[in-house]
Amino acid sequence: MAQHDTGEKSAAAGSAVDRIESSRVSPGTAVELSDAFVNPGLPPHRPRVTDLNPKKAKQAERRVYTLFYVSIIGSVAAVAAYAAIPLVPGDNATLRLSTALLGLGIALGLLGIGIGAVYWAKTLMKAEEMVEMRHPTRGSDDTRERAVEIFQLGNEESGFGRRTLIRNSLIGALIATPIPAIVLFRDLGPAGSPAEALMTTMWETGMRLTQDPTGAAIRASDVTLGSVFHVIPDGLLDKEHKLEEKAKAAVLLIRLKPEDINELPERAGWSYDGIVAYSKICTHVGCPVALYEQQTHHLLCPCHQSTFDVTNHCEVIFGPASRPLPQLPISVDSDGYLIAQSDFLEPIGPSFWERS
Repeated sequence: MAQHDTGEKSAAAGSAVDRIESSRVSPGTAVELSDAFVNPGLPPHRPRVTDLNPKKAKQAERRVYTLFYVSIIGSVAAVAAYAAIPLVPGDNATLRLSTALLGLGIALGLLGIGIGAVYWAKTLMKAEEMVEMRHPTRGSDDTRERAVEIFQLGNEESGFGRRTLIRNSLIGALIATPIPAIVLFRDLGPAGSPAEALMTTMWETGMRLTQDPTGAAIRASDVTLGSVFHVIPDGLLDKEHKLEEKAKAAVLLIRLKPEDINELPERAGWSYDGIVAYSKICTHVGCPVALYEQQTHHLLCPCHQSTFDVTNHCEVIFGPASRPLPQLPISVDSDGYLIAQSDFLEPIGPSFWERS
């Protein structure tokens, strides 16, 4: 029994030793601390010539504000060239001259302010390297006070508050640089107020309604119950700016049962035998309203899902549009063709065009 116990103890002791030896880490996998990366630190600061010589610093300051003045001159010259050189249709010489002078002026405006700002930073602003440890920011009073101190220190180091010529010329350059873009983009729009341009369309008294895109006149008898016609004014295809005119005057022509139309007293007579005409331009952002649901008499704008009820003067029943589609008063002439009684009596398109 004693021997048996001794054998068990020996086996247990042997297994314990095995476990200890197997858990040891091989010296070959140990990390040598002497091989760790050594922080090289920052190189010693080398002062610039403008830091050592006040005369050189003054020269650098003159170069900076001269570049800013060049930027101002370039921006103003671009606008002057754009306004002074008329573009004659078919004359490529004036087009090339205007484009060259306009590009040169804009280039001077952008390069002057860009090179001046870089040269200012390289020669006059404080150039000492610094390391700031990252730490979580908090909205405490100490943090806000420190932020003000850093802002004031940056102002002192840059010389923005002290170097008045640089500051004033930079402000002038920043103001002048966007002017060419404003002039160019504004000239892309209509000469007058956009609201005034959309107050009227091609439609006038007695003008026939024609099919889009053929231009064929439409008889009242051609418009069957439940049908929809895409309509343009007669003579639109002969206009020089037909797309612009069509964008305002496009109309949807729909025929319903006369008893289904809830006609307002002030609009009595605007329809003809159940035929109604409404602007095709959505009053949300001007998308074309081109989907008609025959059973419910709803018009749907596919862009943003604005839905209009044709039986109730195209009032908005769903979606972001804020007002009904404008109605075009229609009638028929002696030959049975559909004609306009007048132009639209309210602005067409997005509601913001009314804010003139």
